[in-house]
Amino acid sequence: MAIRNILFDFDGTLVDTNELIIQSFQYTYQTHLNKQVDREKIIKNFGEILKITVDREFGDVSDEAIKTYRSFQVGNFEKLITIRSGVKEGIIEFHNQGYKLGIVTSRLNDSAMRGLNHFGLVDYFESIVGADNTEIHKPDPTPAFMALKELKGKAEETMLVGDSPYDILCAKNAGITSVIVGWSALPMDMLLKYEPDYVVDSMEELVELVERLKD
Repeated sequence: MAIRNILFDFDGTLVDTNELIIQSFQYTYQTHLNKQVDREKIIKNFGEILKITVDREFGDVSDEAIKTYRSFQVGNFEKLITIRSGVKEGIIEFHNQGYKLGIVTSRLNDSAMRGLNHFGLVDYFESIVGADNTEIHKPDPTPAFMALKELKGKAEETMLVGDSPYDILCAKNAGITSVIVGWSALPMDMLLKYEPDYVVDSMEELVELVERLKD
């Protein structure tokens, strides 16, 4: 069945927030635990809900650590985020072709909107489901189902594009086509263990894939 709805993860998929997340964690580790943590350790937790990661890593000081983390992000947001070449053009093309677009993210809504506005993307999405909208997050299918309800879409006519195992599993649990992006910070061999339906290395490839699925 042809794809009519496309859901996107935000961090690392639409907007490259990798450096922002890494530096935010490094600053928080240094502030609260007087500890230097390498990038690879932080990247391994990409896609996980912030509170889960921080509760595990910071224990009794997790509440303060979350405040520190978010404060660092607010102060350094635009400075440390980028957008991959072709992403905005691909989103505009999907929108112009009549696809319904949504975002399913574990990032706080205000922060996600800040990133979308920064790169001029916000007007192309009919649904944005963020961390403020639900306490049940990826890999559970609930956020995807919430987006589909807003889009008035069917799971079998939908794909979810992301960069982590949480995105693949969310799609699978919702009965949605799963697509992983080749620009994920996570190792591709690890991601392939979760058996995404498709892998694309550019937005141009994603546009071509959706076109092929029309047939």
